[in-house]
Amino acid sequence: MQLSPRKREILRRVVEEYVATGQPVGSKGLVERGELRVSSSTVRGELAELESLGLLTHPHTSAGRLPTESGYRLYAEELVESLDGRPASLGVDLGSMRDEIETALRATTDMLSRATRLLAIVSAPSLETATIRHVEVLALQPTSVMVVVITSTGGVTKRVFRLDEPVDPGLVAWAAEYLTDRIVGVRLGASAVRRRLEAAELSARERSFLALIGSALLEVGAEEGPEVFVGGATGLFEEARREELEATLRLLELLERRAAVLELVSEALEPRRPVVHVGPELGGGQHHDVSLVGATYGIRTKALGAVGLIGPVRMDYEKAIRSVRAAAFELSRFVEDVYDEV
Repeated sequence: MQLSPRKREILRRVVEEYVATGQPVGSKGLVERGELRVSSSTVRGELAELESLGLLTHPHTSAGRLPTESGYRLYAEELVESLDGRPASLGVDLGSMRDEIETALRATTDMLSRATRLLAIVSAPSLETATIRHVEVLALQPTSVMVVVITSTGGVTKRVFRLDEPVDPGLVAWAAEYLTDRIVGVRLGASAVRRRLEAAELSARERSFLALIGSALLEVGAEEGPEVFVGGATGLFEEARREELEATLRLLELLERRAAVLELVSEALEPRRPVVHVGPELGGGQHHDVSLVGATYGIRTKALGAVGLIGPVRMDYEKAIRSVRAAAFELSRFVEDVYDEV
């Protein structure tokens, strides 16, 4: 929508004043603060035009205006466009956590929710993007073998295989050494894992044994989706105004369904660029009076997860956008040291 600079300035001030006070904003107050060097009548005219464009509305009991969902959306989109350069620090040191991804994601979620008093959601990288960090093959009993797989996301999978005949300890030791040498560092679900298990240079005996225990590597995490970390639900409820309670309650009910939360925070996010979804844009039009500010994080060649803040439409968008940018930037730097870009 094309607006004159003055209309954009007035819309910005109305949004920010209403976010700060929760009260309709009138022309007199805008002029008295000395931030607009025009008359009250000029401001009233501009407010009326912004209302006719569907960007502002006003309660029937007040001459003041408040933003519509469209007004919030235009305001937030301009904020996203205006932010450039390296984000400010989020205030959490992820570097000390090394490759403990779950700890880093939880710390980021907690910091976001505390800093903004909004609902913070961070999705973990999917297991398909994780790599195999460690493999153990252990003979528990003459006819029992256990395979332990540890992924770069910190996930641990243990599988026990029972054989019809006693297993050769030398074969177990060879398998442990072979998998450590050929599988560690390879992505889960990659065809490279299967190729290494079926390598032509292997003997029939070796290939047969790997075929038995290989399911521990091929099926790691196949039954589960990415983990989602949520923080700030209590704060969101405490901060909600009376007219926002219904939307807040619907949102808290949504949190009980992990798959729905993941879809909500991940939909329509663009790599390396924050996005804002306001009201009906969010979750297929089911969430009026609720907004989401989100961004993806990842390595240079691939987005691995998403960071989001969810709250009432009347939220501090500038703070939310800056916080999400900072979180996505810090997590991207963190995962670059964990994942290979291959």
